[in-house]
Amino acid sequence: MSKKAICILSGGMDSTLASYMAKNEGYDLVAVHFNYGQRTQERELKAFRDICKSLEIENKYEIDIPFFAQIGASSLTDKSIEIPTSGIEEGVPSTYVPFRNGIFLSIASAIAEKEEAQALFIGVVQEDGSGYPDCTNSFIGKMLAAINQGTKESTKISIQTPLVNLMKEDIVRKALELNVPLKLTWSCYQEEKEACGLCDSCRLRLNGFALANSIDPIPYKAK
Repeated sequence: MSKKAICILSGGMDSTLASYMAKNEGYDLVAVHFNYGQRTQERELKAFRDICKSLEIENKYEIDIPFFAQIGASSLTDKSIEIPTSGIEEGVPSTYVPFRNGIFLSIASAIAEKEEAQALFIGVVQEDGSGYPDCTNSFIGKMLAAINQGTKESTKISIQTPLVNLMKEDIVRKALELNVPLKLTWSCYQEEKEACGLCDSCRLRLNGFALANSIDPIPYKAK
């Protein structure tokens, strides 16, 4: 019997690598993407579709979550809050979307139960991330307990976080090793044609490529 994994796939570098790792582990993949009113929603959706094509994933879900924009409180979903580009933010950054990964995991778990999947892959990064509280090992462990408590007894889901303890340069190296098409991915928080090169996500990505002695294949306005 084949094993099946749900991959939460944003179209970014981390979730794309996690999806390729799931495929290499022999899972049949079901891809899940969330449109939640983020500034680069259309570009991320294109990346998701391109990566699904590259991975030959036919079973995919594109889920619309309109209430994140209604809630606001994040510069990713509220355009009245500027995306920080100075690289200096103390505490949890304004790009944090309240409990986003908790909601993503909950919806993905419902899909996993329906699809009778055994694993759920998510590309969270704790060590070299942006300080988001919903990207930690502790949070994932507690979500896993809640998910398995709140689903059918026959449903047994593991949450796989293969990147959680990696640094960004390690992620770049691993992606290159596995021939992940990084040119298809998108990480910028605020631009859809050329990455800004200044937001926190761009800075982390560019720094990862620099430390891995490699060149990022996506277009940038500033480097």
